[in-house]
Amino acid sequence: MQLGPTTRAIFQNAWVVSDLEEACMKWVNKLGIGPFYLSHYENAFTEVTYRNQPSELSMRVALAQAGPVQIELIEPLTEQCAYRDVIAPGQSGFHHMCVWSEDVEADKAYFEQLGYVTANSGRSGKTQFAYFDTRELLGCMLEVVTQNAAIEARFAEIAGAAVNWDGEEPIRT
Repeated sequence: MQLGPTTRAIFQNAWVVSDLEEACMKWVNKLGIGPFYLSHYENAFTEVTYRNQPSELSMRVALAQAGPVQIELIEPLTEQCAYRDVIAPGQSGFHHMCVWSEDVEADKAYFEQLGYVTANSGRSGKTQFAYFDTRELLGCMLEVVTQNAAIEARFAEIAGAAVNWDGEEPIRT
């Protein structure tokens, strides 16, 4: 059996939310998960496609660590995107799982030959990503993202902050 090039090690689960800070505080207050690191991505990506057409992608994102799994909360700012394919404006819900990719272009070819279209893709510096519409297979989308030293260092910083976190400064920028 020929498998695709992804590592298939799921490291992240992601939810689309309607209010980023409110969603962060629910995770903090009800589950004790945090701190959340907020980022704003407005026109931060290049080579963006939506369903194989040139597009734009803007969002606000919060990342935290829950044991071995990274939690990503996403407030979309772009209406035509993979996030809105699954979660309507004003709603919140589970959107995708994420795995590292050794070759995003090879992943695209692999998933598309299986019939799972690339819903969104793009690049930010050395980091390339793609969301595949695997809802028929997984009940959610699947994201692949290239692994590199910069993103590994950032994710390690977020994971490290969660270890023995005392609840102080739950939302950070």
